[in-house]
Amino acid sequence: MLQQIQLAKTDLVVPLFVDENLSRTRAIASMPGQVRYPLNQIGTLAEDLWDCGLRAVLLLGIPRKKDASASGAFETNGVVQGAVRTIKSVVPEMAVITDVCACEYTDHGHCGIVGKTRYGTDLLNDPSLELMNRIAVSHALAGADVVAPSCMLDGMVGSIRSVLDDEGLEEVLIMSYSTKFDSAFYGPFREAAESGYAFGDRSTYQINPANAREAFLESQLDAGEGADILMVKPAGFYLDILAEIATLGLPVAGYQVSGEYAMIKAAAQRGWIKEREAVTESLISIKRAGADLIISYFAPDVARWMDEKQ
Repeated sequence: MLQQIQLAKTDLVVPLFVDENLSRTRAIASMPGQVRYPLNQIGTLAEDLWDCGLRAVLLLGIPRKKDASASGAFETNGVVQGAVRTIKSVVPEMAVITDVCACEYTDHGHCGIVGKTRYGTDLLNDPSLELMNRIAVSHALAGADVVAPSCMLDGMVGSIRSVLDDEGLEEVLIMSYSTKFDSAFYGPFREAAESGYAFGDRSTYQINPANAREAFLESQLDAGEGADILMVKPAGFYLDILAEIATLGLPVAGYQVSGEYAMIKAAAQRGWIKEREAVTESLISIKRAGADLIISYFAPDVARWMDEKQ
């Protein structure tokens, strides 16, 4: 009766890997219990999620082709665009969020257009902004409710907001990966999404985990550019940052990332912790820190556990 923080199904966003190359699900070895879904199963999956009380999904695409310009990311009939249309045709009320990035679509695995800089080959900010604009518009035209740019480019939110408005897509929200750390906990995701990089790393455009002031400033800048929702990624190791960003007054999402998921799963499988209790504690902690939305691979399990308690 006196518990301060209550976890609800409507707090949760379900991340889904959609693979254009598959005709049936494929297990993700480093994320036990998670799979890549083929397009032909996305509609049924969306219905199942809706029926169990989950109201939002985040789509992550694995395309048939990869190239240096990430052309598969903005194709009208691309994998994410097709998944959006399918979900909206089956469950129109489902909030569909799309990951706007290029790492799954480039043959080098970086989050945009790369080229020569004074420091060597690296991500080029302005050409990558143009790419993100094209991806975001293609997702919005397919029916996405929220586009979620994740590449941490300078001016990213303002650029996307401007092009969406110019296309008459003013009602499409932007959930910015506004504070995204250069984290060691993305490893399983990179296997799941086939988005490992061929050279270098992402430390030049993601935040150093030691930099709290920079982390806050990045979200503050995106808020000023018109972001509707801010995000902290990863969530569980950065609750102090999340709590501070919540003071900006915008809704905040916390992303419990693949490495956080895999750690809990691995320890639970060895009998070292109780999975249900550990998952629930981790998500309540994220909400307690100030998250309005929690993106978690555990979301379907949590919804089932809630039903079992009733």
